[in-house]
Amino acid sequence: MMTTRTCCGRQFNAPQYSSWSLEANSHRNNMGAVQSGPTEHEFQDIADRTGFSLEQIRNLHKRFKWLNNHQETLRREDFEKVLNLSLNPIRAKIIQAFFDKRNFGMNEVGLVEEIGFEEFLTVMSYFKPPNKKLTEDETEALRTKKLRFLFNMHDTDNDGTITLEEYRHLVEKLLSTCETLEQDTAQDIADAAMLEVARTTVVHMEPHEVYEGVTFEQFQQILKGIELETKMNVRFLQVNTTTMHCGK
Repeated sequence: MMTTRTCCGRQFNAPQYSSWSLEANSHRNNMGAVQSGPTEHEFQDIADRTGFSLEQIRNLHKRFKWLNNHQETLRREDFEKVLNLSLNPIRAKIIQAFFDKRNFGMNEVGLVEEIGFEEFLTVMSYFKPPNKKLTEDETEALRTKKLRFLFNMHDTDNDGTITLEEYRHLVEKLLSTCETLEQDTAQDIADAAMLEVARTTVVHMEPHEVYEGVTFEQFQQILKGIELETKMNVRFLQVNTTTMHCGK
């Protein structure tokens, strides 16, 4: 889903992080953080760490096993076979987020080839709506966590900034579905959008200065006021992180 925004007299489509519906089949051998039949104790431990209820975890575990044809891990090709996800212009970034160590909460960097159920659920937890009983501090901490996840998604080289090239690549991907838009025009729109971001986040920037990219702090300011908690949602068949209805 994309939202049209105006930038420097032009319009461009900005990404919306909502309702990415997934359905797939695959095959696997072994490996994985959680075996095919987690115990009640393991489910409870995962629930404590992710905030999902036991019922939600059971439903997501069914979807996890369905996606990988009852094997122990998921690989990128499992997600590539998801028909609805294949239509998303930033599908590559969505898929990569599931294999990015930065999103596993282990203070590690780099990518993995396959993930177990715990890693899968940890990444899914970024899209879980917040508990209404959270305190103000807990709500703010959760928002920061979600923002860091989104920032990591676009900071592909893990240098702490979203560069012009990374941002241009994102916008060009979003504009790739527009058949009437030429590549040069897409690049111009991406450059203009990034400069607009720069001018709003760097107060003393001179016209001749080169803007190197958006830091995480600036990224937080850019998205200030946007209710990410209600917009970020991933659906697996009829199972989603809001309602968790189980069905085939």
